[in-house]
Amino acid sequence: MNEEMIHEPLSGILLTPEGHAALQQELEYLTTVKRPEIADRIRESQQHGEFSEDNSELDEVKFEQAMVENRIGELKAIFGNAHILEPDNIPTDRVGIGSLVTVEDLEFSDKFEVRIVSSIESDPSRDLLSNESPMGTALYGHAPGDSVVFDTPDGKKRYKIHTITR
Repeated sequence: MNEEMIHEPLSGILLTPEGHAALQQELEYLTTVKRPEIADRIRESQQHGEFSEDNSELDEVKFEQAMVENRIGELKAIFGNAHILEPDNIPTDRVGIGSLVTVEDLEFSDKFEVRIVSSIESDPSRDLLSNESPMGTALYGHAPGDSVVFDTPDGKKRYKIHTITR
């Protein structure tokens, strides 16, 4: 594996294949289901004369439409600047974007895995941590055997890195 490839990140937004697929599914849903559904609601209400100038439902539907269109725009911008991480570009000697890291909470001796991802696909409930989060920032660039310390709302946490895989 080329060491330069590992430590010189690709420019733009780095997405795991799973993160890319999830965002692609969201875009497809918004464009093929949600957008037409909102347009139908507006059209039906206008045909039945249910909307008046004072009607708050029209405002709600238009607000929802604006939110959907904004998210579609965001997703298209992400895809225009995104790179899907190839397995060979995910480092295993040091923590980087895409790395699956086994850590140990040194206070409680609990071991668990987290994957470091870009902020766009982070989901702490699924152990997908942003490289910009306190823990992600602390782990980033470190190697197996290293201990890291970072601040949390509950105080300082200290973790030891055991393994780094893809």
